[in-house]
Amino acid sequence: MRNQGMRLSCHFCGKGVEYSSEEPPCEVLKGWLTVSHWKGVGAVSHYNFCSLSCLESWVDTQVPRVPDVFLESFGEDRT
Repeated sequence: MRNQGMRLSCHFCGKGVEYSSEEPPCEVLKGWLTVSHWKGVGAVSHYNFCSLSCLESWVDTQVPRVPDVFLESFGEDRT
């Protein structure tokens, strides 16, 4: 009986890797990052990212940005 191949994808860019159930995920996803988001009792979501830049880009989409117009209204140098 042949094991069916499985696929994991980067949650941000969609880059994927295929693997079989015989391969440990730690080998297949070497160099990748996995984030676990606990949503409640027994409810957790896992997100896989192929690079730190994809993780950073995803995080940026999750956090609301303060509009520049608002920040500029203070009239102070932000550097």
